[in-house]
Amino acid sequence: MDHIELNGTSLRYDMCGASGPTLVLIHEMGGMIENWDLVVPYLSDRYSILRYDSRGCGLSAKVSGALSVEVLSNDLAALLDALDIREPVAIASCALGAATAFAFAARFPARTAAVIAMSPAIDMKPEDRPARHAMLENILRDGMGSIVDGAMASGYPETLRKRDPERFRAFRARWLGNDPDSFVAQYRLLIDMDIAHYLGQIKCPALGIGGTLDIFRTPEYVRAVMRAIPDVEFLTIETSHHQTVETPDEIGQAVRDFLDRRQSRSAA
Repeated sequence: MDHIELNGTSLRYDMCGASGPTLVLIHEMGGMIENWDLVVPYLSDRYSILRYDSRGCGLSAKVSGALSVEVLSNDLAALLDALDIREPVAIASCALGAATAFAFAARFPARTAAVIAMSPAIDMKPEDRPARHAMLENILRDGMGSIVDGAMASGYPETLRKRDPERFRAFRARWLGNDPDSFVAQYRLLIDMDIAHYLGQIKCPALGIGGTLDIFRTPEYVRAVMRAIPDVEFLTIETSHHQTVETPDEIGQAVRDFLDRRQSRSAA
């Protein structure tokens, strides 16, 4: 792993895997590179894997001001430039990370080979915004611990914790390590975001993955928002919001199957 300075920030990134096509992995809000650890083995024998901590997350530079998906997608473009990755890349992404993937695919179509979006976040209902703003005030006052129990209860249900208690323990501890100001900046981006206009501009193949246990972004929601993409497929898995940690085997296989299938079609 390494750090690199670009686009007015500093990002931690990691590259591993084969010398094949590049696959970029973008984590969810409050996530980091390590959230993909158990997915990478399904993909690294065939793809060159690029993971990074998004601006404000993990060990990348912290933020406190306004964020936008345009800034976050520019970060990815700058990272690809810095690493001299010129060929189109596939992007696998989760939740708010999918917003970055959608914006990148729409704004940089020649650089995007495919998009996989798990529980994608593209907007927030106006009626939900006041309660979310109040939650953010709690974080700024009392830190991440003030909301961790509720966040884990809604995003990482008990049935998935029981499958691997140690995995959940480690995930919760990592999540608690988030910088409160940066987390609030990311959440404010989500509260005010509406990027539906980008989806219809995406010309590459796409896969939407919905979790049957996800109360935030249901499979029906995933289908509703991503059907605007002309070349899209859908998959439903028994998982919740933090899919790459909760069900890495299923996600790793789903991403591999989709990309392999699409490559076979392109070669035919």
